[in-house]
Amino acid sequence: MSSLARHHLAPDETGPALRALSEWTPADVPGGGLHPGDVGWYLRFDDATVFLWTDEGAPVAAGFLDGPVLRVTAAPGADLGALAADAGELLQRGNDRTDGLPVPGWTLDRDEPWLALSWTPRPVSSRAEPVDEADAADRVLVQRSAFAASTFTVERWHAMKRSPAGELAVEALVRTPAGEPAAAATGWFAGAGRCGLLEPVGAHPDHRGHGYGRDAVLGVCAALARRGASAVAVVTRSSNEAAVALYRSAGFTVVRENHDWVRAGS
Repeated sequence: MSSLARHHLAPDETGPALRALSEWTPADVPGGGLHPGDVGWYLRFDDATVFLWTDEGAPVAAGFLDGPVLRVTAAPGADLGALAADAGELLQRGNDRTDGLPVPGWTLDRDEPWLALSWTPRPVSSRAEPVDEADAADRVLVQRSAFAASTFTVERWHAMKRSPAGELAVEALVRTPAGEPAAAATGWFAGAGRCGLLEPVGAHPDHRGHGYGRDAVLGVCAALARRGASAVAVVTRSSNEAAVALYRSAGFTVVRENHDWVRAGS
C-alpha cells in the first residue's frame, strides 16, 4: 500500500466510511471490529472522529477510537500489516487495545472474550413500537436508567439521527401497560442481504423480569428483517450473563468468540 492515506472524518463527512463498511458487511456475522451501526451509534457525539484509510483513493479500512480501543474493519484482502503500521500513530500509551486489527508484538486477550451472537429472520411477536421524535425523551430515559455511566441525551439522540448513519437506524421502545418506558433497542441496517446489528439494548431496572427487553430486541430484529437484513448480530462480553441470556431467549445463537489485541505489558 504505497499510497495508503488516513483521513480523519467529522460526523457529517462519514458517508464514505459508512458506505464502505456496508459493502464489507457479510450476510452472516461480521468478522471485523466495526459494523456501520457501530459508527452510527458513535455519531451521537458531535466531536466524533472516524478514520478512513484509502489506497489510491479507494477505501481499504475504517475505524475509530472507542475509549482505549481502536476498532477497525478492513476491506477483504487489505494489507493489515501496512494498516497496523500506520495506526501506530493512533496507538499511544493508554490506547492499548485493538478490535479487528492485529498489531505485531501485541497478544490476543484470552481473559475477556466477546461473544458474537446471530439471529436468523423468522416470524415474531413483540410489544415493541417504533421510536419517533415524540418518543426521544423516553428512549433516552431507558438508556440512562439501564446504564449508570450513560451520557445519552435527547440532543445526542438528535445528533445520531441527523448524522449520515441516521437512515440506517431502527429503534424500538416497549412500554408497560401503564405507558411507562420499560425497554428499548437500536438496530442498524447495512443493506439488503447483509447482516444488521443490535447496538445498544437496555431495560429500565424498575421493569426487568417481564420480557420487555426481549420484546425490544425482537421488535428491532423484525424491523431489520423487513428492510431486507439477512441476519442480525449482537456482540457482548461473555461475562455479561444477563445479556447473553436475554439474547438467547430472543433466539440468538453464539457463533464466535472475539478477542481484542492487547499491547504487551499493558
